[in-house]
Amino acid sequence: MTGIQLRQAIANKWNFSYDVQLRKTQGKIFLQVMWRYQEQQSFSMSEVEFLQHLDTIASYLSDWGVVDQVQTFIANTKERPRLGKAVSIPLQIGERSLEWLVE
Repeated sequence: MTGIQLRQAIANKWNFSYDVQLRKTQGKIFLQVMWRYQEQQSFSMSEVEFLQHLDTIASYLSDWGVVDQVQTFIANTKERPRLGKAVSIPLQIGERSLEWLVE
């Protein structure tokens, strides 16, 4: 998966290019689709910075082997990002999770 593909999957579902973040909570890793989106005037990243950010996130998702999980979750969820509420996608990264959960 590339950053552009991640952006397209999100835009196809919710009609905006929402920001994404990786978060570790309670010993689990989540991909969070944030409520901020690139089309907002107040969005803090330029187009180039945003695509680089998405490429970085997408490379983690690919390395962890969770691209299908993310795409399936996005396609099937009824949730949508809204102010103060991100859509949290739990990532099942298996044995390699210990590498990413070290404090």
